[in-house]
Amino acid sequence: MASINYYYTKSVLETVSVDPTLFKRELKKASRNLLPYEIQHLSKWLYSFTINKPELKKCIEEVNLSTAN
Repeated sequence: MASINYYYTKSVLETVSVDPTLFKRELKKASRNLLPYEIQHLSKWLYSFTINKPELKKCIEEVNLSTAN
């Protein structure tokens, strides 16, 4: 079960998705604050969320969300 932090992070990412710089900053925060299984769930969600947003996919690649904090 995902925590409130996970859902809050998703909400923030959706909100800041208009600005790739903010999006990248929030992804970095997420990689520090979420648990490994939440990062896995977030990665799956990000894949579907950014299908038509190449500018955001670059941010994801740069941050490189991994479960090895």
